[in-house]
Amino acid sequence: MSIINSTIKPFKATAFHQGKFVDLTEASLKGKWSVVVFYPADFTFVCPTELGDLADNYAHFQKLGVEVYGVSTDTHFTHKAWHDTSETIKKVQYPLVGDPTGTLARNFDVMIEEEGLALRGTFVINPEGQIKVAEIHDLGIGRDASELLRKVKAAQYVAEHPGEACPAKWTPGEKTLTPSLDLVGKI
Repeated sequence: MSIINSTIKPFKATAFHQGKFVDLTEASLKGKWSVVVFYPADFTFVCPTELGDLADNYAHFQKLGVEVYGVSTDTHFTHKAWHDTSETIKKVQYPLVGDPTGTLARNFDVMIEEEGLALRGTFVINPEGQIKVAEIHDLGIGRDASELLRKVKAAQYVAEHPGEACPAKWTPGEKTLTPSLDLVGKI
């Protein structure tokens, strides 16, 4: 069964966010668009490049009414320590969620059980708590925040314009598609 259009499962977690520890649940992700980005571990190699890229683009996500959540199986204490010691991670203004029990990673089907780590999973969640985008990468493949931003814009557009679809490489202002019998075989 696909995770697309499923509702996020219940969870309780603690995040390091703007110098504080904050409690989160599935309710924290509802009522607004959310992006949940799983990564394997703090103090590693590809992970800070991804989180730094998200930090550099965070204002763009915020303008769209989107909250970003970085999640690993580290604790919220480890997230704070990383934030305090890494120039790249100091730029992160979005919550870094601790998932030491692996509940969130299992809920989103990105847990590597034998290692206790999460795969690189990216999920876009609508205000109702439904998963609209799911992308999972192997550990050595980093992600691009600008492409994620484009996918969020497309998901928001489709939500606001039922019956329309965004073609490949679509960006706001470009032509969309209206699937119909008349369109079959003409693209």
